Amino acid sequence: MSEAPNALLKLEDLAVHFPVGGGLLGGPRGVVHAVDGIDLELKHGECLGLVGESGCGKSTLALSILGLQAPTRGRVLLDGKAVDGAAGDRMARARTVQMVFQDPFSSLNPRQTVRRTLETPLRLHGVKAKSEVEDRIAEILGHVGLRPEHAERYPHEFSGGQRQRIGIARALILKPKIILLDEPVSALDVSIRAQIINLLLELKETLGLSYLMISHDLGVVEHMSDRVAVMYLGRIVETGDWKSIFTNPRHPYTKALIAAIPDPFGRAQGAKIFGEIPNPLDPPTGCGFHPRCPEARDICRRPPIPDLEDLGQGHSVRCRRVRELAA
Repeated sequence: MSEAPNALLKLEDLAVHFPVGGGLLGGPRGVVHAVDGIDLELKHGECLGLVGESGCGKSTLALSILGLQAPTRGRVLLDGKAVDGAAGDRMARARTVQMVFQDPFSSLNPRQTVRRTLETPLRLHGVKAKSEVEDRIAEILGHVGLRPEHAERYPHEFSGGQRQRIGIARALILKPKIILLDEPVSALDVSIRAQIINLLLELKETLGLSYLMISHDLGVVEHMSDRVAVMYLGRIVETGDWKSIFTNPRHPYTKALIAAIPDPFGRAQGAKIFGEIPNPLDPPTGCGFHPRCPEARDICRRPPIPDLEDLGQGHSVRCRRVRELAA
C-alpha cells in the first residue's frame, strides 16, 4: 500500500511571540503570544479557510508562512521539507508561496507600470530572456482577465477590481503552488466581489493551486473553502470540513461566529459575541474564550489550556465541555 502524499504546507507547533518593552528601565513588560502553538495542514488542491476576529493572529501566521516573520518556535514545512531563513530557502519559498493582499490600492507601487510589477520577480528569480518575460506576462494577464496592453498602464488607471486582478497576477507570476489570500475581497465593492471570488475558484482549478484564505467574512469562507480552521487568541479552537463547521459547529466561539452571519436582509441570525478579545499580554487561564463564553463553567477557567480533541472525521475542537454540550 502506497503512502499518502505529504501535505503541501504543514505547520508544526508554530509560535510567534513579541516581547513588549517596559518603561524607563527598559526591561520587557511582557510577551504577546500572537501565534501560540499552531498545528495545521494544507493539502494539494484544497482551499483552507482561516477565520477569526481581528487581532487573533491570522495575519501574523501568514507572515510566518511567507518567511517575513521569524517564528519563536516550531516549523514550516513545504512539500515535507522544513524551511528556514537561509537565503536559498527564502528564494525557494517565494517560488512556492505567494500572497494576495487585502487592499489593492496600497499593495501596488503607484510609480511602477503593471509590466514592471510583474517582470521584477521574474528577473530576480533568473528569468532573463526578454521573449520569455513577455510571454509570461501576457499569459498571466490573460489568466486574470486583463489584456496585454494593460501592462503599460499604472495602478491609478484601473478600477479596484482590476487592481486586485493585478495583485493576483503578481502572486501567480512565479507559478507558485500555494496562494495566501488575506481578505481578498473585503476592500472591494459588493458588485465586483463575486467576480473576484469566481476568478479565484477558476484559477484554483485550471492552475492546480492550493489556497490558505484568511477572512472574517464567513459567507466568502463557506463559498470557497474545502476545510475551515477557526482561530482565537493565537490558537486553533476548531477545525473540520466546511460542511461540518457550518452545519454542526461544536465550539461556542464557532457557534457565535456562524450565528452572526447576516441573512439576506442584513440581519444577524443569532446572538452576538459579547466583550472583546482579552489582552494578549494577560490572557485568561484555562480556555482563552471563557470570559466571553455563555457556556463557561469553573472547569473552563482552570489551567491548563485545553487540547484540541479529535471528534472523528477530521473534526477537532478545543473545548473541555464539547461532549457534554453535545449530549
